[in-house]
Amino acid sequence: MTTPLVQAFFVGRAVAEILSERLEHTVTDSLSQLGKLDAELREQMRSFTDEVMVRAQSASSAAGAGFTSPGTAAQSASVDTQAMIDDLRAEIATLRTELQRHRVSG
Repeated sequence: MTTPLVQAFFVGRAVAEILSERLEHTVTDSLSQLGKLDAELREQMRSFTDEVMVRAQSASSAAGAGFTSPGTAAQSASVDTQAMIDDLRAEIATLRTELQRHRVSG
C-alpha cells in the first residue's frame, strides 16, 4: 500500500527523468543541426570564393595581367571546416556524457 506522498514522489521522479531525456535529445539535435548549418555555410562560402577567383582569373587572363589564384587558401578552408566539424562532434559527445551522468546521479 502506497501513500499519496510516496506516489507523488515517484510521479515527480518519472517526470524529471522524462524531461531530462527530452532535454538531452533536444540539445543533441540542436547541436547537430547547428553543425550541419555551419558546414553548409562554410561550403557555400568556399564555393563562392572559388567562383570569384575563377572569374577574376578569367578576367585577368583576358586583360593579359596573368593573375593566379592561391590554391592553398581553398585547401586551408577545407581543413578548417573539417576541424570545426570534429570539434563540434567532440562537444556533442561530451554533452551526451555529461547529460547521462546527470541523469544517472539524479
